[in-house]
Amino acid sequence: MPRNLKAALHSVPLLFEPVPPSARTAPGRAAQIVDEATRLISGVARIDALDIPELVDENHEGRPYYRSGDPRAFAQALSQRTGRDAIVNKVVAHLTPGALEEWIAETLTGGVRHVILVGGSSRYIPYPGPTVAEANRICRPGIDRAGGLIGNIAIPQRTGEAHRLLAKTRAGASFFTTQILFDSEGVLRLLREYDGLCRQAGAPPAPLILSVAPLADEADAEFARWLGADIPEAAERSILEGEEGEAVSRSIEHALRLWAEVREVTVHEGLEVPLGANVEQISARHLNSAGELIRSFARHLPPP
Repeated sequence: MPRNLKAALHSVPLLFEPVPPSARTAPGRAAQIVDEATRLISGVARIDALDIPELVDENHEGRPYYRSGDPRAFAQALSQRTGRDAIVNKVVAHLTPGALEEWIAETLTGGVRHVILVGGSSRYIPYPGPTVAEANRICRPGIDRAGGLIGNIAIPQRTGEAHRLLAKTRAGASFFTTQILFDSEGVLRLLREYDGLCRQAGAPPAPLILSVAPLADEADAEFARWLGADIPEAAERSILEGEEGEAVSRSIEHALRLWAEVREVTVHEGLEVPLGANVEQISARHLNSAGELIRSFARHLPPP
């Protein structure tokens, strides 16, 4: 029996982030994508929740172009067919507070109770929408009434991120997913700083869910960077250099080592920030590779 997200957050949650159909995907192909993702998810009992992204590009003025269809439809379909809780990501920077209130009401009415609220891609653009902390406060009453949870994104390499996490925690964030990780240094620094700030404030830290993804070639590495990932040169070499066709296997080994290192340090140093893992399918062509990675994590994570 799958755990619900609230229960899973207390005991090393494992999330899966499949790519939703694009806005231009034909209905027949969209149905196939749901079928394919359903088969993968149903075959991995350890998956606790589905983390459905919103795919958004911005022009130089910060105006959005939505590449995905409405991710809520994909989330609802997968949740109903797999019995897993679904989480929908929403970029709040492009919505006025009133439009955000309408969006959250529609989302809850449609049966999705959990959301990850995301900021804009640039700090230099005056977006019309609220900050992430403000969006947490706007959405929290409805989410609380529905018995849901609010998550936010953590960017380990960003200066001052631990203070942002504490502010967002106080504003209603129950968990954080990171950008895709290929190196442990930044996330360990963030964990130490966030743990210390929470202790000083007397606030329980929210779980930090580490995002990982498979890489098959240079094009994947470039796309992961476009998504915001920081890929150190040594990590990229260790994954992509070697026998052709084995990069995915090396990528999986790298992700498992990263997870083990972060968990070992948090245990050794007594950090109180709970950890989890989120496996991302970074593009439509990578469902099988993401399946290999999620099955590997399901085998290596501590029992729920």
